[in-house]
Amino acid sequence: MSLIPQRPPFVMIDSLLFKDEKLTRTGFEVREGNIFVKEGVLREPGLVENIAQTAAASAGQTSKVENKPVSVGYIGAINNLQIFSLPKIKDIIITEISIVTQVFNVTLIAGKIYHNDELLAQCEMKIFLTQTK
Repeated sequence: MSLIPQRPPFVMIDSLLFKDEKLTRTGFEVREGNIFVKEGVLREPGLVENIAQTAAASAGQTSKVENKPVSVGYIGAINNLQIFSLPKIKDIIITEISIVTQVFNVTLIAGKIYHNDELLAQCEMKIFLTQTK
């Protein structure tokens, strides 16, 4: 929660599992009552938001290490979104984002979501970070 600007009921990650300069990995358990769960599965918008929040956690961890406030990010574009399967309630998904390029306050990331080593979804996102004072 300290790494992302989102607050319940809109939090789509539970834990930061790994972070280095290019790669970040988070975990998330799909729970009943989640705003994006319908008919027992996490719907497509929840998967997209999960990738975006993984990118936010990456930026938040970097800010925390640099003793800066956590920036707010905005999705500027989503490209090549592919959804192969939707996770069910109680599934734990692992989301991985890699930074493709970063120029000023714009970051292009590639995101992938897995459940039990099965690729559920992938896309590229362009994310704009606000400049905090």
